Amino acid sequence: MKPQVSRRNFLRTAALSGAALSSPAILSAAASAPREETGKPLPIKLGIASYTFREFNRSQMIGYLKQIHVSDLNAKDVKDHLPTDPTQEAQAVADYAAAGIKLHAAGAIYFPKDEDDDIRSKFEYCRRAGIKVIVAGDPSPASLPRVEKFVKEYDIRIAIHNHGPEDKLWQSPLDILKLIKNMDPRIGCCIDVGHTARAGTDVVEAIHEVGPRLFNMHMKDLADMKVKESQVAVGQGKMPVREIFEALIATKYAGFVDLEYEIHGDDPMPGVIESFAYMRGVLTGLGYANHA
Repeated sequence: MKPQVSRRNFLRTAALSGAALSSPAILSAAASAPREETGKPLPIKLGIASYTFREFNRSQMIGYLKQIHVSDLNAKDVKDHLPTDPTQEAQAVADYAAAGIKLHAAGAIYFPKDEDDDIRSKFEYCRRAGIKVIVAGDPSPASLPRVEKFVKEYDIRIAIHNHGPEDKLWQSPLDILKLIKNMDPRIGCCIDVGHTARAGTDVVEAIHEVGPRLFNMHMKDLADMKVKESQVAVGQGKMPVREIFEALIATKYAGFVDLEYEIHGDDPMPGVIESFAYMRGVLTGLGYANHA
């Protein structure tokens, strides 16, 4: 029998979430209180996609990240989160460093042109920020050899993002894997669990299939696994979160699981807080210490 989520630890996490909803001051007091650290160290790193806070500026987003005790960000050129202008980008990187926030990926970044200058500009953008994973939205199969050239030059990994049944190229991570399996090992996948499920691909099986070429993951939940508009907070829908985490642990996934909460853009925090509480609770139930 699989171990169940510890009710006490899960409810404690939920209580902290409720405190965050009511008052940042209460959250800070609760977070600083002595806590029991039990279980093995976390094998999965939780982060967040800045697209979640697309309606908010960088300063506001940093405040929200502090509330939910998340310090790892997958940044995007939206609002002023990570501008492509070098001077503005440098200021953003400095602001994140001052706040203790680490940039581990950027995207989705799009590659509409099979041209050196356009592709190089995207790699330069990430190099300046110290980012080692580009979540790529739509590189065409024809452009992949050129992209591969820059992967080798910059030693920056490309994680191609699948976009579900609406995508003409990359519906499922398995579609990506077919075309990249013989390319440089730094070209891989960003599995979006929602889009993967809607494409009719079993997310857990996809994780095992992609294996060492999985460089980033976008986490979300769906009330209906075929309907994009049915997104809910993680834990409210049908996404097999526990089984997904077990698969990531089994395959020794070293990247981040980034929450990408695409609904309630003007008020995302309730859903964000609930999602992290659930994911942390699942990890606690699997026997891992919750240091968040």
